This record gives sequence, structure tokens and C-alpha cells, in this order.
Amino acid sequence: MLGQCFNSLAKRANAEWVLEADIQGCFDKISHEWMIANIPTDKVILTKWLQAGFVYQNELFPTEAGTPQGGIISPVLANMTLDGLEAKLAEKFPKATQTGLKMNMVRYADDFIITGNSKKWLENEVKPVVIGFLAERGLVLSPEKTKTTHIKEGFDFLGWNIRKYSGKLLIKPSKANVKAHLDKIRDVIKENQAAKQANLIRRLNPVLRGWANYHSHVVAKDTFARIDDDIWSMLWRWAARRHPNKGARWVKEKYFKSRGTRNWIFAATEQKEDGTRREVTLLKESDTPIRRHVKIQAKANPHDPKWEPYFESRWGQKMLNSSKGRRTFYRVWRRQDGLCSTCQAPITKSTPWKACHIVKVTEGGSDAAGNLQLQHLSCRGSQYYAKNEVV
Repeated sequence: MLGQCFNSLAKRANAEWVLEADIQGCFDKISHEWMIANIPTDKVILTKWLQAGFVYQNELFPTEAGTPQGGIISPVLANMTLDGLEAKLAEKFPKATQTGLKMNMVRYADDFIITGNSKKWLENEVKPVVIGFLAERGLVLSPEKTKTTHIKEGFDFLGWNIRKYSGKLLIKPSKANVKAHLDKIRDVIKENQAAKQANLIRRLNPVLRGWANYHSHVVAKDTFARIDDDIWSMLWRWAARRHPNKGARWVKEKYFKSRGTRNWIFAATEQKEDGTRREVTLLKESDTPIRRHVKIQAKANPHDPKWEPYFESRWGQKMLNSSKGRRTFYRVWRRQDGLCSTCQAPITKSTPWKACHIVKVTEGGSDAAGNLQLQHLSCRGSQYYAKNEVV
């Protein structure tokens, strides 16, 4: 999604107007009749599942429309219901590229945007096509939230703000998403006012790591730093409130440590069951590296064996970008005595190499170290990698 947004809007010649579409109560209002008639599955089972209803406080509530939420089948059905919108637009505007309409559609679940060369065209011609497509499925656009925006004003999409500044497209975490993130952190701290420091850190770290990883492909470094500052303020108040009769220096020495050139590290030392001691440290979002997302090729199919080298190269780059992945490759390298599995020559930093699966993923192989081997790019069977950069 991120890569497609960038490709559709970044260049000077790209579209400048965006139709931000918001479907009103998508999961709750999808027509049962349309799904039963069009979803390719067992009609009897699908009908029973859609009409099963739900129980709340010992009372049965019927479901006359929509997909009951809570299971994996619900988003699948909703996604299949909205599939075809892009094809419908292409059918309605077959010469959109040649005529300079600059139409592109980016969709994730029930959130989607459509780009165009003018506000008038998007509202008068594109929007009616979308309304008609949704009406067949029992859905409508939200009149309050659906709007057409110029790229210089920017818009929020999937938690990001996408906007051009002096002709340069920047994608940043949206203000609403940052606020929701800080509110969640504030709630966690409030719920753990009497908890041990180590337990609070364990509650906070997954929240910080997940949010930072989600935004690690956009312009987020300054946002991460500001959030770290806000979190420090919250934690200082949390620590000082626990010891109203102690001074600031005492509170700092108890809850905040110094490591190398860094000060004010929120960390706690605890004793394990075997008597050893370990330190639990709060993550800093600003430590999350920013790595630009590389859009996957549209035709790539992970279940097709001919695309195995392509996905293996993407997987290899992903492994190199994580400490866990690098440790896995190091174990494989040690197991092979630092030698190529094909030519038995040394693999060093100066010799281009790749990791590959012994049993291919398409044949049921796993990513475990025992199913991996390292080879030189130039070795037999590696021609694909010699011609293609890892992406």
C-alpha cells in the first residue's frame, strides 16, 4: 500500500487530487444476498454462518446484514466483496492513462483512495461509479468522511499523513495516529501505577515496538524522538508520584540509568529464579531504523515455484535487516565452516553471497537454520541472483 501510494503521487507529473473514500459501517452492512450469490463457497454453510447471529449478555441478536466480526472469515468475505472495484473503474475509464486522467486506486480492506487529474472529474464521474458498485453490495459511502483533497493539503490514510511539501511527497505518521498511540501508552502507565518497574517495561515494550515497526518505512525519525520525549515525561511523573518524599536525584538514580554516552535510560535490574540478575530496559522508538519499503511486483505469486528466487531474495534482505536474521545466517555460516555449500570456497564480506532454502518454501520447507545454506552469487544455480539485485 505504501509503495503504491508513493508511486502514484510522488512525481511532479502524477495526480494532484485524491478521492478519500470511507464506507459507512462496511462490515455491518454488506448484503447477505449479494455474498450468497457471488462468494465462491458452499452456499448452505455460508448462509447459516451469516445468519447465525450473536449472543450478548445471554440474549441472541440476529444478523440480517454484514459479516459477523471476530474471526478470520469476516475480513476475507469483506475483502472479496470489495474486489472488482478497480476492474470496474478500468472498465468505465479504459483510456484513463492515455487521456491523462492519472487514475490510480490504492485499497487496503475497506479503506481506499482514488487519484485523478481534477477534483471535478473525481467527484462527477469517478465517485458515481464507486457509489453504484457499492450499492449492489448494500454499502454506501459516508457523506461526512468521503472527500476530495489536493495533495498539497494532504490526507490521512492507514495511519499516515500523505502530503507534498514544495513539490516533495512526504509520508509521516498522522497526528491522529500519534495521539492514539500516546493515549494507549498513557493508559498502560496509569493502569500500572503500583506495578514493579520491570513489569511496566514489559507492558510498554510490545506497544512501542509494534507501533515503531509499523511506521519504520516512512518519514518518522522526528516523530519517534518526540514520542520518546513524551514517554520520558510520563515515566518521570509515574516515578516521582511513587515517592513523594524523595528528591529528584534519588528518583533518577532509582529508575533511570546511564549507559555509555546515554543518560536517562528507564531500566530495572531483577533477579531470576536461578539467582542470576538481568536488566530490563525500555525501548526507545528513535532507535528503530528507517528502511524504505520496496513494493512487491504485482504479478509475483508466493505459491508459484517460478517466483521462488524472487521471494527468497526479498526474504534474504529482510533477514539481513534484523538482528535475529543475522544471527541465523551466522549460525549457518559457522555450520558450513565459513565455506560456500556449492564450491567450498570461503564466504567473506568481500564475496557476494546469498542464503537459500534446502527444501523450497513452495515445497513445505521452513525458514529454520537447519533448512538454510549459504552460497556465492556466482556459483551454479545462482544466475538469477547475479542478474537481479536483492529487493
